[in-house]
Amino acid sequence: MPPRARSLRSGRYEPQPQGYSAFIPAPLPPNPPLDLTVELTGLLAEAEQVLGRLDGSTQILPSQELFVAMYVRKEAVLSSQIEGTQSSLDDLLAAEARMLRSRQPDDVGEVVNYVAALNHGIARLATLPVSVRLIRELHERLLTGTRGSERQPGHLRESQNWIGAGGAPLSEAIFVPPPHHVVPEALGDLEGFIHKERDLPLLIRIGMAHAQFETIHPFLDGNGRVGRLLITLLLCEQGALQQPVLYLSHYLKQHRSDYYQALQAVREEGAWEDWVAFFLRAVQASAIDATETARHIVDLRERHRDLLVVELGRGAGTGLRLLEALYRRPLIDIPEARELLGVTHQAANNLVTRLQAMSVLEEVTGQARHRVYRYSEYADLFADGTADEAHTQAVLEYGGQ
Repeated sequence: MPPRARSLRSGRYEPQPQGYSAFIPAPLPPNPPLDLTVELTGLLAEAEQVLGRLDGSTQILPSQELFVAMYVRKEAVLSSQIEGTQSSLDDLLAAEARMLRSRQPDDVGEVVNYVAALNHGIARLATLPVSVRLIRELHERLLTGTRGSERQPGHLRESQNWIGAGGAPLSEAIFVPPPHHVVPEALGDLEGFIHKERDLPLLIRIGMAHAQFETIHPFLDGNGRVGRLLITLLLCEQGALQQPVLYLSHYLKQHRSDYYQALQAVREEGAWEDWVAFFLRAVQASAIDATETARHIVDLRERHRDLLVVELGRGAGTGLRLLEALYRRPLIDIPEARELLGVTHQAANNLVTRLQAMSVLEEVTGQARHRVYRYSEYADLFADGTADEAHTQAVLEYGGQ
């Protein structure tokens, strides 16, 4: 028996000539309108408050661009892990530094692409609003050169896709998104909602936009990652954040089953209130976590700067230059330190050895040659939840019909 939506509030299932039923989403905002209950109003106020606190905390970060890069990397790792990628933050850092051989080179490539896509999106906001065009650009950068490179990077799908457990055929799909010919119009409606809807509060609009994008599922692959990129870009574009430092993927990974169930309940039951409540809790928890990270960064930086001044004396200037470089890339070897500082190999080796003796740097290879050093106290601030042992069964997307 074909699936049926128990409510038409979010859309309807429509039989297709091939024998299956696909979901046709209703445009946003929902009808009947969202019921801003006492619970939702309270959650919204709390989320807005902690989000404002996060924005203020990141404004006082010294050299913001250095630290924002690590927030971006953490989100890239976690968002990719939600889709089944098995790369840790250390795998990504090693790949970027070209120092250590990854156990999962294909997975790391996907995470590297995520970083590039997000950085591209943030830069493009200066000249291009969040739009179907920008979403396609993000998708192209996300998939090009990875295992998804044959899945039409940057192009809206021209065939049916579906969501199901690993290897499930369309007949056993958990959810079948709209047919490909419906996708352009559905995305156009979503773009209009993003930029024209003003009656709903910003965080609620962003949460709804994410859910609607996931329902449309406009690409053959990478929809979940693009949808989570969309959250960050909308927060920045709409002025809720000055820097891209709020990422929900840690929370969504921890509550993966609830995340998928809440999205499906929107489709089947029109349960927008439940989805918005889940989304606002995710924003609140993620903002608190990111604010704590910002505070720890400031404390760590001051503590280590003071330590270097005391321990290195007249050589502290060079040491402080290296310390600043470590905030951008917390893995380093002697040749890179030499190049960064413009000193001899011996001088770079002596400085790195001193920092290791002060427990600022940690040698991670255990080798006598070609040694690599990690700024562990700093990197560990972002490592929570990113270890690849947390990899679990993902709900996968398929396509090709």
